[in-house]
Amino acid sequence: MNIRTVIALVVTGVSTASCFSQATDAGAPTTPPVKWDSSAAMGLTLTRGNSKTVNLVGDFQTARKWTQNELSLGTSGNYGENNGTTSSEELRGYIQYNRLFGNHWFGYLRSDAIHDSIADIHFRYTFSPGAGYYFIKNTNSSLRGEFGPGYVFERVGNNDNDYATLRLAERFDHKFNDRVKVWQSIELLPEITDFENFVLNAELGVEAGLTARLSLRVFIQDTLDNVPAPGRAKNDIKLVTAIAYKF
Repeated sequence: MNIRTVIALVVTGVSTASCFSQATDAGAPTTPPVKWDSSAAMGLTLTRGNSKTVNLVGDFQTARKWTQNELSLGTSGNYGENNGTTSSEELRGYIQYNRLFGNHWFGYLRSDAIHDSIADIHFRYTFSPGAGYYFIKNTNSSLRGEFGPGYVFERVGNNDNDYATLRLAERFDHKFNDRVKVWQSIELLPEITDFENFVLNAELGVEAGLTARLSLRVFIQDTLDNVPAPGRAKNDIKLVTAIAYKF
């Protein structure tokens, strides 16, 4: 066997292997890439004349799901003035990681932060691990409950506090079609040693698509702080209308 025969055999073998590999890859199922599901929303209200007001709201949300992992985070804020006086100034943020155990059970780690100058909350940080369960989980709908311990660090008024808390939460999401969806959530955070000291957060919203990227988002938020800062009301309710952009 001479050198030309060896080279010919090698070239033939490489060519055959390449063709086989391409045929195998073409027939194998492909896994779609995991992508972030993100959106940013903004709303603005201005009045001029007998009153001079401005109110600006903004919101950013992003989430990513793997086979056994879910990660979501977001931030929102609003700022308002009424005849030159600050009427709202709030900033919120959260991050949550879920580790799935089967189709329904999961463990989670969550952290929240809030600043609200009108409610005299300089800061409130909440950290909570826990367990959750998907009661409904399909393409268009999901309903989950979450429960776990937590810890709060806060400065409310002139007082610095830290205490252990419980966290009980539920969230429902439903898509009617590719353009319209609704959601609802409730979160209760009572202090372990004093159940009269609790915070209740609730939200109800609807989003309707205007184009493939733009949508109209309307939601109502209710925050009940049962032990507010001195001279402040317990309940804060906000109705927000904003234009959202998906990317």
